[in-house]
Amino acid sequence: MLAISELEAGYAAVRALKGISLEVGPGEVVTLLGANGAGKTTTLRTISGLLRPIRGTITFEGRRIDRLAPEEIVRLGISHVPEGRKIFPGLSVVDNLQLGTVGRERPSRSSVLDDLDRVFTLFPVLREMGSRLGWMLSGGQQQMLAIARGLMARPRLLLLDEPSLGLAPVLVQQVFRTIREINAEGTAILLVEQNANMALRTAARAYVLVTGRIVLDDAAASLLTDDRMRRAYLGARIEA
Repeated sequence: MLAISELEAGYAAVRALKGISLEVGPGEVVTLLGANGAGKTTTLRTISGLLRPIRGTITFEGRRIDRLAPEEIVRLGISHVPEGRKIFPGLSVVDNLQLGTVGRERPSRSSVLDDLDRVFTLFPVLREMGSRLGWMLSGGQQQMLAIARGLMARPRLLLLDEPSLGLAPVLVQQVFRTIREINAEGTAILLVEQNANMALRTAARAYVLVTGRIVLDDAAASLLTDDRMRRAYLGARIEA
């Protein structure tokens, strides 16, 4: 579904990605792990078109997308839920959700209502808060809203950047249950997450980034008990 080959990207003179390659198959959950500054967020921003690559290619369902505008990438079926939620604090929950449909080609009112019902089923608390403004929601509720807004674009691939960041443990469990439900409905997910244990227990496969390079690539279950994973996450040297 998604294939990245020899991707290099960065900001000004800083090269954050140094030739990474990875894949996400249809219906898969793949997690991208690494310490702060490893290049995880840069990877998602480059996939979604917010950052132009310096070198390398990104293809989605056989089509090259690394030179497309973000709105074109959304229309093709990729939705990005950014780190920090980025909801609109002065808009209601429903208005925030409806903005998630902007990238779609003239969605009908009935289809939008169907999608609202779907995300309210996934996140019942949002149904109760439909008219509440974004700034009035707790951190956990804002994260639910951010994920739900991403789903309103009807993605086939969902990019999730640190969905558990700053949440209480009970909410982390809830968010990951919902991620599994979204995937069970057929949506592929590329997950960036600091909680390596939860991510590896949710994903089928994992990649580990260290300073812009992928140093490990294996089944998620295998990495749970692999000592190389611990060393990589701490930024230590990886032995062959």
